[in-house]
Amino acid sequence: MSKTATRRAPGRSAEELQAAVERFLKASHKPALLEPGEPIIPLTGANFSLDVRSARVTLQAWDEQRNVVRRVIDIQEESRGRLELIAERFAGKRGTLYLIDLARPAGPDWERRGTRLVFRERFRQFLSREFPAWRIAEVSTEQDLEHTLSPAYPRALLKRAGTCLAAIGAPPDGLGSSGVVSFGLIWLDYLRRRERRAIVENLVLFVPADQERPTALRLRCLHHERARFELFAYSDSGRTARIDLRDAGNLETKLDRCRQLSGTQRETLEHLISIRGVEQVITTDGEASLRVRGLEFARTAGAEMVFGLGERILLSAANLAECERLARDLARLRDADANGGDLYLRNPEAWLESQVRHNLDAIDPSLVANPVYGQVPAFAAGDRGIIDLLAADRAGRLAVIELKASADLHLPLQALDYWMRVNWHLERDEFGSHGYFPGMALRKEPPRLLLVAPALEFHPSTEGILSYFAPSIEVERIGLGIGWRRGLNVMFRLRGAERPA
Repeated sequence: MSKTATRRAPGRSAEELQAAVERFLKASHKPALLEPGEPIIPLTGANFSLDVRSARVTLQAWDEQRNVVRRVIDIQEESRGRLELIAERFAGKRGTLYLIDLARPAGPDWERRGTRLVFRERFRQFLSREFPAWRIAEVSTEQDLEHTLSPAYPRALLKRAGTCLAAIGAPPDGLGSSGVVSFGLIWLDYLRRRERRAIVENLVLFVPADQERPTALRLRCLHHERARFELFAYSDSGRTARIDLRDAGNLETKLDRCRQLSGTQRETLEHLISIRGVEQVITTDGEASLRVRGLEFARTAGAEMVFGLGERILLSAANLAECERLARDLARLRDADANGGDLYLRNPEAWLESQVRHNLDAIDPSLVANPVYGQVPAFAAGDRGIIDLLAADRAGRLAVIELKASADLHLPLQALDYWMRVNWHLERDEFGSHGYFPGMALRKEPPRLLLVAPALEFHPSTEGILSYFAPSIEVERIGLGIGWRRGLNVMFRLRGAERPA
């Protein structure tokens, strides 16, 4: 408890309670009322009243949706920007009521907490309606860093006759739906370790009604003998519907034709590539990207070329020397022996990608060094922070390579997203017909999935999440030494959910 917080003193008079509330409101710039499980009500002079009669303090606040009337019993805690009240509903049930100042630095956190508490209670209602024969033993939005349990996703444990269900909900803002499967598997794995006297059979997920397809597609790729997975979509009005995982629809994926670079710019490209440290990568749209340790500084643009790290400038004979200086400066500043700095630290995943492209045999000697493609097929996923590479081995089997330079608990599921798309196009023989892997006969066998990261940067939850992947998805984790910028030294290779020795 902070030094400015004051614990309640038993037996405050009604006048003392009234004075404390009025003092808090007077000192607040943006006062608001928060009752756990209900939306925040911003307070103005026109929507709040405090009445003292017969030694009873009654607080009332209202907005367009609600009218809250509570009897204030005592003050639990008082601190800067927050007054925690013990309040009583008319039925006599006591609870907590918060007066908060949204203008304080902690104000936005209280708004987020209030929103989460509202959805937690909606989530509880979903569970009661869909599983009436089960007892809700636990519902929480508390953060647990030790076990990677996020406050953004309400989670629950349901019990019935020695059997348990794990449940989790994605909030209605849509931002959390992409992570609900990761956190759901973490919650399921945690409960199975904690509830040793019971069997935790199922994982139940609730997502907004327009977010069910990507979640369903992920769930279809999990090991359904290890756990049963149930998915529900909920609407803004609170209605829920069970989703059939077998009928989740198709992937949203696109495979562009692989176009080859024309010869009109080859002289300029060859001149720049001759600079130490410069590499050329052909992108899926047929353009040439010039990079230093993965950081792009120039590229072709149709019949022309542009260069620069921010705003791109049209490359011409007049400024070719400027482009050369930029390449040489990058090679000096973005070198393994450099002493840090912005350009050294920028986009480590791109640097790791460069190392893997040039040392593919260190990752897996069976892989063909050329061609290696970046993010094909393409799909709308925003800034994932993960590099996707697609290669093939000498036997014609595809390998999806996912690269991450720092710990990311979502790496396994985001890699699964890419693997699903590659496998979908492979099953339809589209890679060869679209110009990829020319001269190679690709096998229809599902692609391998290689997760590559510094050995100490695999998130602790990775093994638990991978243990629920379907056996048909062959996953290998490749941990690199800490000096990967200087050279790739493989510290371990682990299959599936294996743990380091």
